[in-house]
Amino acid sequence: MAQKLPFIVRFHRWRLRRLSERQFIVILSIIIGIISGIVATVIKNAVWLTQGLINRATSQEVHNYIYFGLPIVGIFLAVLVVKYLIKSPVRHGIPNVLHSISKREGELSRHNMFSSIITSAFTVGFGGSVGLEGPTVATGASYGSWLSSVFHLNYRNTILMLACACAGAMAAIFKAPIAAIVFAVEVIMIDLTTFSLVPLLLSSSTAVVTSYLFMGQNVLYPFELHTRFEIGDLPYYILLGIVAGLVSAYFTKMYIFIERIFDNLGSGRVRLLVGGLTLGGLIFLFPALYGEGYESINSCLEGDIDYLFNNSIFYGLKDEFWAVLVLMLAIVLLKIVATSVTFGSGGIGGIFAPTLFMGVNVGMLFATVVNFSGIRQLNAQNFALIGMSGLIAGVLQAPLTGIFLIADISGGYKLFVPLMITATFAYLTVRVFTPNSVYHFQLARRKELMTHDKDKNVLQMMRVSKLIETDFEILHPESTLGDLTEAISKAHRNLFPIVDENGYLKGMVKMDDVRHLIFRKELYDKVHVSHLMYHPEHYISTEDSMEQVVEKFESSGRYNIAVIDDGKYVGFISRARVFSFYRKTMRHFSHD
Repeated sequence: MAQKLPFIVRFHRWRLRRLSERQFIVILSIIIGIISGIVATVIKNAVWLTQGLINRATSQEVHNYIYFGLPIVGIFLAVLVVKYLIKSPVRHGIPNVLHSISKREGELSRHNMFSSIITSAFTVGFGGSVGLEGPTVATGASYGSWLSSVFHLNYRNTILMLACACAGAMAAIFKAPIAAIVFAVEVIMIDLTTFSLVPLLLSSSTAVVTSYLFMGQNVLYPFELHTRFEIGDLPYYILLGIVAGLVSAYFTKMYIFIERIFDNLGSGRVRLLVGGLTLGGLIFLFPALYGEGYESINSCLEGDIDYLFNNSIFYGLKDEFWAVLVLMLAIVLLKIVATSVTFGSGGIGGIFAPTLFMGVNVGMLFATVVNFSGIRQLNAQNFALIGMSGLIAGVLQAPLTGIFLIADISGGYKLFVPLMITATFAYLTVRVFTPNSVYHFQLARRKELMTHDKDKNVLQMMRVSKLIETDFEILHPESTLGDLTEAISKAHRNLFPIVDENGYLKGMVKMDDVRHLIFRKELYDKVHVSHLMYHPEHYISTEDSMEQVVEKFESSGRYNIAVIDDGKYVGFISRARVFSFYRKTMRHFSHD
């Protein structure tokens, strides 16, 4: 009796017979949307459950002192999970997805299917000053990667599945389907083509519906418009955009600065102790920095700024105008510090929520200062809402995401024009100070960042190691003209590397340069190749990027360039092989 084939094999055969590639991708995009919606629900409810247990276990009288110790407990639990349960680093969510697209052909570690849920629940639930967007996106993307692996999808479909998962996760957590697709295009760098549009729409809308089923249909940040856009406010929206851009540059540079400090601390215990105590101190002094800041953002949008003083040692100053300004400025400047030390000490989370928190306070502070000056009376709630758009546009360097996200999550489409103005000026301002967002700077520094430039992306996907040719006849510096002539008779190459006994490349001999000597037998034992070789000006290192390889071919005019590793000969790369591999990779990469 014939052995029954495994279900997955039988399914593959049925799928190939009955479904076209596009039909199957459509089905997978719906499945990924459902999974992303469930992931967002699970992460959000895990945090709420954690916070609820903590609130029930602590009394209101000791709340201030609990703030000091809780974050380090949550981060410590997250570190324990990573070290003893997962036993593998849990990287920051969105940069991890970008790295997998750039360098791992969309493959994510399987532990990402659950690790970010557990670690972020501990981190944020105990008051870590980060958000849940990054873990949600990373978890959803890991399921997209897993499905791609199970069904043996090619590169372009794998990347599309990751983009669908990211869009679905963002749509589910913010209930913002349009903004989620824009996010996939701007931040995840997926090309919005006719091939990708339908799956992105389906995964985003499916994720939102799934989120509605489990968490209701209320928008994340409800906003009631009392005053429409007035043309007289235009200069102030421009100025707010510039201020938001400056704050975004501060956000990015402070984030990088603190990350480097923690990298230099070395020991994980030291990082946990320093980061946990710093975070605890900041939250003790400024309780508004506790957790995601969801309640504080909604209070600010309603015009209620009591969140600045609640559970704070500064509560007695709540009626002092100067205290309002100082505290608002303090939490704007310190939120990124609190977020960065949360990450630096081992916590897991995202930067979307901290960005929104800073944005709403920047907008409120800006409007409050202008109103106090008496120059013009602005609607502070409107500016608080639009400040969120400015910070998203600046910190993520994604102006369209900033515009559509805030319009989606608040229902504030009637303020679309000021959203566009502020987001645009924030983006233009931040680009003056930093060319890459916090998501992209590490990948850009290592030249691993995928962009919308398809030519650069294809070059980035190519590897020097896969292009090396080794079928060259190798000669020793002491080899004679006779040895060279014999090598020429066997070779099908016209280039001969001269390599010593230790493997170091000493030079090269071109057949065209010795053609006039190969028939002079009286010189065979008298002339050595060391007298005939030349020293090339250009070499390729095994560590070079393909962009550097292409530049060396262009500047040298050579058709073959030697590859060396620490001075030792490895082989050659030919211009023809680079071009052939480029065309092959372009077909692999393209959706056309």
